[in-house]
Amino acid sequence: MSAADETAAALDVATTVRSLGDGTFTATLRAEWAIGSHPHGGFLVTVLAKAAAAVLRERGEATVEPLALSAEFLHAPALGPVLLRTDVRKVGRRATVVAVSLEQRGRSCVEARVTTGRLPMRRAEWVELPHLPAEPPPGARQLGGDLSEGPFHLAKTCDVRIDPSTAGFLAGRAGDPPRLRLWARPRAGEVDVHFALLAGDLNPPVVANLGHRGWAPTVQLTALLRTRPAPGWLRILVESRSVYEPWFDSDATVLDSQGRLVAQIRQLALAPAPGD
Repeated sequence: MSAADETAAALDVATTVRSLGDGTFTATLRAEWAIGSHPHGGFLVTVLAKAAAAVLRERGEATVEPLALSAEFLHAPALGPVLLRTDVRKVGRRATVVAVSLEQRGRSCVEARVTTGRLPMRRAEWVELPHLPAEPPPGARQLGGDLSEGPFHLAKTCDVRIDPSTAGFLAGRAGDPPRLRLWARPRAGEVDVHFALLAGDLNPPVVANLGHRGWAPTVQLTALLRTRPAPGWLRILVESRSVYEPWFDSDATVLDSQGRLVAQIRQLALAPAPGD
């Protein structure tokens, strides 16, 4: 990838929103941030968070870091241009709330509420976190190529490593616990709060360990952003508490290179049928 291509592929550039001057924005869903022909869900919510920040900056708000985001996935958008509509629902000293909808061809595809404010930077008063090595262990597999969901185009933009001891599906096994350990960093640009948001959705569906192979569409996603990440690898633990018929939950805990909690992402998704 050339230097120009790397710049274009950087998350901050790829999630650029362009103002139309009336609280609406345009953006482009790019192929290198897709799995197969589907724009990546973490990329979509990052675009929504950027639109919320942009409208607040236009209003003169100085502190617009994302604190929380709750999104409903209504229809899968296609790659290409989209329209983002924003509605500032509350302006507060500590928290401001913006409703954002991502539309394409007149249809709402993703709708979200984004809460912004100032991310904490002091040491946590109390924390209980999983133990994850600071860097990928020897033998960690680089995520790329074709997954059961389709080609993992994000391998061009993100360096994602998976611990094969937690990913039985990579060896053709079924019946391992729905739990994965990963490490991620961007190939271009910096590790920031938006990349931490994206990183909580970079994993293959955890139900792949149970034999469910294929596209597992997200229905609802809730993210909490906890602090700005330090440079280096992000460490990610993803696990499911329950799989009921087609429905499963997926909880991602994202730590930075200093071992601090930077993001928590919970999803409700639909699992493909076993063996698909």
